[in-house]
Amino acid sequence: MGGETRKPGERRLQILQTLAAMLEEPRPEKITTAALAARLGVSEAALYRHFASKAQMFEGLIEFIEQTIFGLIHKIQQEQPEPLAQAEGVVSLLLAFARKNRGMTRVLVGEALVNEDARLQKRINQLHDRLEAQLRQCLRFAGMGGGDEGVLANLLLCFVVGRWQQFAKSGFERDPAADLPRIWTFCVAGIKQPA
Repeated sequence: MGGETRKPGERRLQILQTLAAMLEEPRPEKITTAALAARLGVSEAALYRHFASKAQMFEGLIEFIEQTIFGLIHKIQQEQPEPLAQAEGVVSLLLAFARKNRGMTRVLVGEALVNEDARLQKRINQLHDRLEAQLRQCLRFAGMGGGDEGVLANLLLCFVVGRWQQFAKSGFERDPAADLPRIWTFCVAGIKQPA
């Protein structure tokens, strides 16, 4: 199939998918546009016809992460009326997303963004803040925390980010969702303790 029959945006998507696949390698080297172009079998100039910079490619991955995660969180909120179960669903979703999207995990923990444009890490930090706000909202609606919903939401997010980090650093061998039901039981028991 020749390049002439491609639908608009198809090559752009292929570039992002290839970038994500390169990030899934257990011990990835620094990703360069030359390596990405070679993997795709195109010139670097061809990459720049679709993205103005490598930073813009990473922004495309971050947009995919945001759209996917927040779309799934919205679905959890629609399907699960109980706020504490929503919080558990969000934590479970975030760990499952990492397991299914290994390369994206390196973006979520900032590992893939080292030596890249600083605005990319800022955007990931904002994504983390939005996730923490979602958890805080669930805990507040559940009447948990006695005013400490922010502290508890931060604890849950730190747990998730820590699991993402372990998963990435282990070369994707450590399951980010290992023992999650038991850990959640411990968390809920602590949350339900009177202040």
